[in-house]
Formats: sequence, structure tokens, C-alpha cells
Amino acid sequence: MSAEGAPQADSHWDAGSLNCGPLVLALRLRLKAMPGRILAVTAFDISAAEEIGAWCRITGNELIQHDPAENRFWIRSRSDWS
Repeated sequence: MSAEGAPQADSHWDAGSLNCGPLVLALRLRLKAMPGRILAVTAFDISAAEEIGAWCRITGNELIQHDPAENRFWIRSRSDWS
């Protein structure tokens, strides 16, 4: 964890205002390329908090932390991508 309490990310991605469909498709590609590592994602879509959390639960990736004030999510990519 960093001094501010946020997890240390291996990579960062600014998803901007991508909506649900394109957001999770791009997120999948990014996480698949970095098994077991942490991606910090900034996403401004109004439904991002719900969509990213649900997508992580469904796909077996770990939503480590969400900072709603910064619209940032820290996600650990699962290790068993096939």
C-alpha cells in the first residue's frame, strides 16, 4: 500500500467516460495481459462502480479498493487466465 493508503499498482489506465460494454471489454484485455498483478483504473462513467464490482465478482478478478472521490479502482488480475 502507498503512503496514502491506496494499493501499489503495477499499471494504470484512464478509461475516461467509457460506458459499461467497452469498459469491461477493454478491462478484460488489460487484466489478461497482467495475471496476478494490480491495475489501477480511473473510470468516470456513472455506472462504473456497480459494473466494475459486478464484473470482478463474475470473472474471478479481485476488486481490492474503490475510491469514489477519485473515481479510481484497484483490481488484482486473476492468475489463471487461459
